[in-house]
Amino acid sequence: MQFINALIARQDEEGQGLAEYALILALIAIVAIVALIFLGSQVSSILNTVATSV
Repeated sequence: MQFINALIARQDEEGQGLAEYALILALIAIVAIVALIFLGSQVSSILNTVATSV
């Protein structure tokens, strides 16, 4: 019985770790999208400048 309880506890920990990684990945994606929204025009003008100079 202890073996079964240990397996169940281990699966819960693995699920928790996966959920934490998913939350971190979602947070990084949100930060990247917000950064692109605020800096998108500046990056676009820099890329246009580089493209015209080439």
